[in-house]
Amino acid sequence: MSFSRASRAALPTALVAVGLLTLSACGDGGKSGGGGDTNFVAGSGGIATVAKGERQAPHELKGETLEGEQLDIADLKGKVVVMNVWGSWCPPCRSEAPYFAQVAKETKADGVEFVGINTRDNSKGPAIAFEKDYGVEYPSLYDPNGKLIVGGFPKGSLNPQAIPSTIVLDREGKIAARALRALDDVELRKMIDPLIAEK
Repeated sequence: MSFSRASRAALPTALVAVGLLTLSACGDGGKSGGGGDTNFVAGSGGIATVAKGERQAPHELKGETLEGEQLDIADLKGKVVVMNVWGSWCPPCRSEAPYFAQVAKETKADGVEFVGINTRDNSKGPAIAFEKDYGVEYPSLYDPNGKLIVGGFPKGSLNPQAIPSTIVLDREGKIAARALRALDDVELRKMIDPLIAEK
């Protein structure tokens, strides 16, 4: 039995879909890719952190934003970067969006940059409408197939394993904290404030 050309072309899409189904399952702070010591500590409320000397840098995280601009997370080195994985179809993403919009404004002067990673929206329209509805003014990378999410984080690091997920990078561009659920403003500040204070 041989696969038709259409079947072979659909296989990579199906593999990404399986990966995204796994990603969308609720996580509790586990490590990526099986064995190995991740050196992270689960904090209160499902927030995991990594000690400064044990942090890893993400792989390449760049691409086109919902607005059609090019954005490379590496260009934000020197700032604390809050990356929020979200989709317009996701009810917990809707509940946390106003808090993210608020905290992004409050922390901008402290050298904090927010970047969304929009996933599983098959077109940009619903995602752009979501940002407008919730007052989200920071950019979001458009990642409909989850390639950035699946390939952007090293094995054994704090990586996004659910939607929503929030990953915070320190000023050196290294992964410092992660939450695998919707956050309010208080929880978000618990992740960000210690990194603002780091020297």
